[in-house]
Amino acid sequence: MTTYLMSAPVRAMLRWQAGATLGVALAAGLWAGVDGAISAVLGGLITVIAGVAFAVVVSLKDSPSAEATLVTMFLAEGAKIAAILLLLWWVITAYKELVAAAFFAAFVITVLLNRVAFWARGAHADEPDETERK
Repeated sequence: MTTYLMSAPVRAMLRWQAGATLGVALAAGLWAGVDGAISAVLGGLITVIAGVAFAVVVSLKDSPSAEATLVTMFLAEGAKIAAILLLLWWVITAYKELVAAAFFAAFVITVLLNRVAFWARGAHADEPDETERK
């Protein structure tokens, strides 16, 4: 199950998202105090958790054909979107001291960093990563 989740592009994406979340949390903490920092961490974690949900669905499915690969991709994308929507709703309704600017700044930045996985793969596209070597 952990093959896709432990691939170099996914690890790179999660590292960049975690770093951005901590950076925004630090700035939000200086700007709005503890509630700002917590809000930023929650905003960033939503995207990180959704990315992990995507990776888990991809890892669970065996895709022997192009059609099965597309089905897996759509299922994984659906799981990611569902996770994002549910977690956004949960945080916004449950955390009463939410600092919206910090929360949404961290969320948007980490969503944009999803593309880092493609950049990380593009740097060494000719070489298979550890999950592709068998």
